[in-house]
Amino acid sequence: MDNSTQLTPGKFLGFVPNTDPRVAGLGFQQLVTCVCLLLPAYAFLVSQLRFRYLQRLHQKYPYTTRESFSRMTDDEACEIQKGLVQLEFPFLYLKSLQFALFRTYGIPTISTVLANTAQFSKPETSLKRYADTAALVQEFVGHAPTSRRACTSIARTRWIHSSYRASGKILEDDMLYTLGLFAIQPVRFVKMYEWRDLSDLERCAIGTFWKSLGDSLNISYDALPSGKTGFRDGLHWLEEMMAWSDDYEVRCMVPHVKNREVAEQTIAVLLYMLPQSLQFIGMRFVSFMMDDRLRKAMLIDPPPAFDAKLFSLLFSARRFALRYLALPRPYVLRYVSYTDDYNESGRIYMTNWDAAPYYVEPSLRNRWGPIAWLTWALGRPLPGDEGDKYYPKGYDNLDVGPKYFEGKGRQAMEDIMKELETTRRGQCPFH
Repeated sequence: MDNSTQLTPGKFLGFVPNTDPRVAGLGFQQLVTCVCLLLPAYAFLVSQLRFRYLQRLHQKYPYTTRESFSRMTDDEACEIQKGLVQLEFPFLYLKSLQFALFRTYGIPTISTVLANTAQFSKPETSLKRYADTAALVQEFVGHAPTSRRACTSIARTRWIHSSYRASGKILEDDMLYTLGLFAIQPVRFVKMYEWRDLSDLERCAIGTFWKSLGDSLNISYDALPSGKTGFRDGLHWLEEMMAWSDDYEVRCMVPHVKNREVAEQTIAVLLYMLPQSLQFIGMRFVSFMMDDRLRKAMLIDPPPAFDAKLFSLLFSARRFALRYLALPRPYVLRYVSYTDDYNESGRIYMTNWDAAPYYVEPSLRNRWGPIAWLTWALGRPLPGDEGDKYYPKGYDNLDVGPKYFEGKGRQAMEDIMKELETTRRGQCPFH
């Protein structure tokens, strides 16, 4: 058959490509023109929408002067902070809370108590303690101050610490320092690594929330300059907390073998989902996220200069991309790490895992989805593996904590919750 009469797929479909180089050049020019028009348009759209959440926040909570901050309620502070966790800065905010807890291990009086409880003596207990802490924190951060779920998690936290505090094993200054870091670290992490800084309204909300939580946990503020006379507002509390915590670290964050012992187990948890071949990079990144004082206290070497510059560059690139290229996260895609409703067992599921899959439902998605395949490829257990080891029915706030505490303290917690019904009512904690 003559070549001119042979059918090709293009000819058969009625399409014959134009091979004229002038036409091909014109198509490329059109593509470049479209890109040149669309990129500025997209950048303009991002610029118009990126700060809309913050603008709406200030419209909803019109605290326009420093004097007005003193009227912010605990309910309002909780909602503002929840927006930061779920919509604005979900990744870095949650990492800052993890590093807040990690930072406390640089204080020998804290790390020694933890090491002596044997909760960090082997991976099984350290992984579960990580999940238990995450469960309690997400419950009182993610729910209204007056909700039963928030109050139950507060009561459980108080009861777990009560015997250690009563015996003097846990120092009151260490309790204050730990509480303060949960407010301080998010503020500092956002300032250093995120695409925008927090506004005074948001910082006030963070201070208001954690000050109120400290009241509910019976933590004394007498060590702070205004602890006995009273604070003006959440921002005032946060400022004094920052100054006191920095001074406390100068005095008490010193090198100690127990700091290193606890840090090693915690770092293993943080790097749990990294392949063994990449663990050394993860370790350098964790070191990069520390400051010199914390590294020295934990007996950890600083990262190589090249790695530090690379990590810093990656954070800068992330900051630029989020600020100028990323649209804001819609409410429907908000980050939530727990189920809103109780399951058929009357318990709560965690919706994802970044360490051992404690309290995660062994659903089809969790056992066969992309994260499940990655977990399987790394040789890690999946939700539902090994029987009841990872609590596949979820967690109950009344039982969260070390295994030897399960089923204990019910009456004491009920008494605490009755107290919280009268003291924790979502009101302003400064009046």
